[in-house]
Amino acid sequence: MRITIPPLEERVAGAPISWGVSEVPGWGWQYDAATVLRQMGDLGLAATEFGPEGFLPSRPEELVRTLAAYELRAVGQFVPVVLHDGGHDPLPELRSTMDALVAAGASTLVLAAATGQEGYDERPVLDDAGWDTLLRNLDRIAAAAAEAGLVATLHPHVGTMVESGADADRVLAGSGIGLCLDTGHLLIGGGDPVAVARSHPHRIAHVHLKDVRRDVADRVRSGELTYTEGVRAGMYVALGEGDVDVDAIVTTLEDEGYAGWYVLEQDTVLAGDPGGGGPVEDVRTSLYHLLGLAAQRSGVGI
Repeated sequence: MRITIPPLEERVAGAPISWGVSEVPGWGWQYDAATVLRQMGDLGLAATEFGPEGFLPSRPEELVRTLAAYELRAVGQFVPVVLHDGGHDPLPELRSTMDALVAAGASTLVLAAATGQEGYDERPVLDDAGWDTLLRNLDRIAAAAAEAGLVATLHPHVGTMVESGADADRVLAGSGIGLCLDTGHLLIGGGDPVAVARSHPHRIAHVHLKDVRRDVADRVRSGELTYTEGVRAGMYVALGEGDVDVDAIVTTLEDEGYAGWYVLEQDTVLAGDPGGGGPVEDVRTSLYHLLGLAAQRSGVGI
């Protein structure tokens, strides 16, 4: 049976972190949910990820009503969870999250392999035993998510136990879980997001689209800047304005039949209310870049 894939432009979602909304304590000034959702809706985004706990209503029925008021659907949630500790079972703490995702009509659980520390500015080295535990937990969680009707993905993320291109390769080789291809974090961690898209297109189940200034990313990777300092220094830019070949990644995935979401996500730290347009202008630029690519592929203008 042939599966009809919705057009690319119908699979573009937003993420509250593009408006500076983060789970990290002391991250920066943050917009309220009503402003973020209104601006997402005004842009014409189809859906949103949930953002950190407490940003959106916790009761599924209230969450769905809130999103519907802005003509948005639910995509999924980014969930940092400790996966490498043999004495800790991550599944029980994820049950309520998965229940809420299902009730809200979301599709995707986006896991990050948390270190157990706050923030993303440093991480310990994981030994082989820790890796074995992490990989087993990924498969356990993926199976539990599938049973609930969700797709679980692992998000390589700076400052977590799965950060670099080599880390992502180890997950792909040692686990069956799908990958959340974050085009920015993978590059910052020393990986090649274009190569991953080309080598493993059918393992990619979710995409966070970012563009990155390589000069700042290099300073973060070398330890000259922490991750947070790099974000403050403008490491993330609108799609098409940095050093990630976003067009090659999207073209590769679309050609390979990717049917999932493209989440526009630029980690943003705000010192205060920016006034005027604020972060929404970068999201608008990113959206137009992606829609322009979609129009080129379909042979029509925008």
